[in-house]
Amino acid sequence: MAAVIIYMSRHGCAEKAARMLAGMHWKKVEMINLRDKHPPPLSGYDTIIIGGSVHMGRIQEKIRKFCSDNEADLLRKRLGLYLCHMCEGDKAASQFKGAFSEKLRDHAVAKGLFGGEFTLEKMNRAERELISSSGVDKSVSHLDKKAIEGFGRVIFHLDKS
Repeated sequence: MAAVIIYMSRHGCAEKAARMLAGMHWKKVEMINLRDKHPPPLSGYDTIIIGGSVHMGRIQEKIRKFCSDNEADLLRKRLGLYLCHMCEGDKAASQFKGAFSEKLRDHAVAKGLFGGEFTLEKMNRAERELISSSGVDKSVSHLDKKAIEGFGRVIFHLDKS
């Protein structure tokens, strides 16, 4: 079973989640950060995981475009979708809904809301000012490792049932 994780990470949170997921698979999982690389042809993969993070209330445009451009192919694969975010409850669910099309959400065998991080050292001045206006004055991590592990067990068939 060939697997690929296609993600976009600006400050490292979505990449951290991708690395954790890749480490759960018994074979090598290819990781493609759309920030730096073009996506490979999807024909070589059985399992595709797509993830990104929320910036200004939306997932990155390259992830949205990739999903839109490749929706027909993605609907023929074992698919997992994840989102890194700093919201909770209904707002996080709403951001997930806005990040991926209904068809992809319905088709995905694994869906994950993984929490998120504010890594001030990796942010530009405008981003730091925006974050500090909401009362955050130091880097924080709320990455949900249990959610990532649960997602990995589902997408990689690791649960014995």
